Amino acid sequence: MNIATLLSGGVDSSVVVHLLKEAGYEPSLFYIKIGQDDDELLHCTSEEDIEMASLIARKYGCKLEVVDLHKDYWDNVVAYTIEKVKLGLTPNPDVMCNKLIKFGVFEQKIGHEFDKTATGHYASTTIIDGKTYLSTAKDPLKDQTDFLAQINSFQVSKLLFPIGNLMKSDVRKIAHEVGLPSAKRHDSQGICFLGKVNYNDFIRRYLGECEGPIVEFETGRLIGWHKGYWFHTVGQRKGLGLSGGPWYVIKKDIEANIIYASKGFDVETQYGKEFTMRDFHFITDNPWINSNNEFDITFKIRHTPDFIKGSIRQTTDGYFLQSSQKLQGIAPGQFGVVYDAESKICIGSGEIK
Repeated sequence: MNIATLLSGGVDSSVVVHLLKEAGYEPSLFYIKIGQDDDELLHCTSEEDIEMASLIARKYGCKLEVVDLHKDYWDNVVAYTIEKVKLGLTPNPDVMCNKLIKFGVFEQKIGHEFDKTATGHYASTTIIDGKTYLSTAKDPLKDQTDFLAQINSFQVSKLLFPIGNLMKSDVRKIAHEVGLPSAKRHDSQGICFLGKVNYNDFIRRYLGECEGPIVEFETGRLIGWHKGYWFHTVGQRKGLGLSGGPWYVIKKDIEANIIYASKGFDVETQYGKEFTMRDFHFITDNPWINSNNEFDITFKIRHTPDFIKGSIRQTTDGYFLQSSQKLQGIAPGQFGVVYDAESKICIGSGEIK
């Protein structure tokens, strides 16, 4: 089998190369470069990552190619992020990077020449009645299916997740035992510009600052000032600059540039049990097609090892989700990621309204 492998220079993708070689494959390695070198603020240092990837390639006698997709990345993922933030929403660039860049543009330009594309994601695939489904990883703490919940059935069918059946501790152990140079590298903290560039500096570059009031949600009392609603998200606790907290962002008035905050851990206004998702994307198929019935599911509204039980049904506005427990910080713009009732198969995701 002809396998393209996305190599980041981190321990996870490095172990993927080792496992493929152990299984008798000769993978072709690719490093996707998305940094913008000619911009002092947005420059993403990739030299160390490329150097580490090169060491792995040499160790296993594999070819490594650096694929520069920074223009595609900035034209698509960054444009999406800025537009959502400007609307007062909370985007998820990681989700769109996987959909549009890693398994989108890369597939169109290079991946189509290969039978499969292997990655270091913690996920797996399951074949049922001839169809390939995205399913969860063995390690619930590292499971990354929520970041893959916008890819399509074709993309899933081409993907290999060699470490999806391993715990993170096992991956580290393998890396140490075989002497991988990346064995002690720390896990990356998100995609390029979020991981290595201050998020507020990035947003400020595109949207500037616009001072507005912070108002106590329950009383309407002015309690402080912010520099623009786009710097804050529903459910946020840190970064408000208010004393006597903790304070949480409850909602935003975009037109008036007002942030509403509430204090304390048990304030009812921080919580909700239901939301609607628009533009719901089914990965492989729609298990609820032509039905207005309620279905039992599990779901996530942020990256966490915990799956929450709930029910879902289709409405004229999208898909209405009812949670079995209270949810803190339901942020419009984020993706609600839906799984089957056993938390095994990732059905798809939709943007929270």
